[in-house]
Amino acid sequence: MIASIRGTVAEIGLDRCVVETGGVGVLVHATPAALAGLRRGSEGKLHTELVVREDSLTLYGFDSVEARGLFLTVQTVSGVGPRLALAILATLEPHELTRALGSGDVKALTRVPGVGKRTAERMVLELKDKVGPLPGEAGAASAGGSGGTVPAATEVAEALEGLGFSAAEADKTATAVLASDPGLGPAEALRMALKSLGKR
Repeated sequence: MIASIRGTVAEIGLDRCVVETGGVGVLVHATPAALAGLRRGSEGKLHTELVVREDSLTLYGFDSVEARGLFLTVQTVSGVGPRLALAILATLEPHELTRALGSGDVKALTRVPGVGKRTAERMVLELKDKVGPLPGEAGAASAGGSGGTVPAATEVAEALEGLGFSAAEADKTATAVLASDPGLGPAEALRMALKSLGKR
């Protein structure tokens, strides 16, 4: 298992980054909160989990050990794989997720794209006693831009496609979110887009 990675941040997207370490550029799929703490050209660190499949090795990154732990915990529920687990943590902060699971807040869980009522109820049933509320109040993650020249709507749409949404749905949602609040940073716009898609 690769528990963490530290190195120079070479690239930052909305749902992934490239960290150069030991002469190798490692692609890491990450949550908006994790990416918001990185800066291109500076040293960065992510807590990671390596998911091994027959045809792929995928590294997922998080800004805290708690987030990584929740990523693993939610996957113990039938029907929740790594991609959906990442979408859950991209939509709900760790303290929001633990609160929703602990209090049986199915409505909050169904805000996540891909989580229907049945899956949310199963998550609560199976995980309610496994997670507890995080101590204290978690600070709000600040939205950070990628620093590239690609328009924000395009970046958000590409990130949504990477999470499994169709190109048409991704473009429409990204455009609508940024039209409603042009001042949103790309990471926050992605979070709002995911919440918007979760309501449909």
